[in-house]
Amino acid sequence: MAYGVDGELTILFRDGEVRLRPGEMFVAPKGQEHKPVAREECKMMLVEPAGTINTGEVQGELTAGAGVWI
Repeated sequence: MAYGVDGELTILFRDGEVRLRPGEMFVAPKGQEHKPVAREECKMMLVEPAGTINTGEVQGELTAGAGVWI
């Protein structure tokens, strides 16, 4: 779940996009690939279940370790 605090965030999907502005909330469908993009600095509050991997199913140098908040 993402909640817009300041600025604007666009969440890109393979078949479309969602724009999130201050005061708006969006829940990405579970398992659906998405890419958040901001043209300018924005502030969002993200709420995810414990254990959610920040890079999805892809493991690499950007993947946070277990229990690490980013």
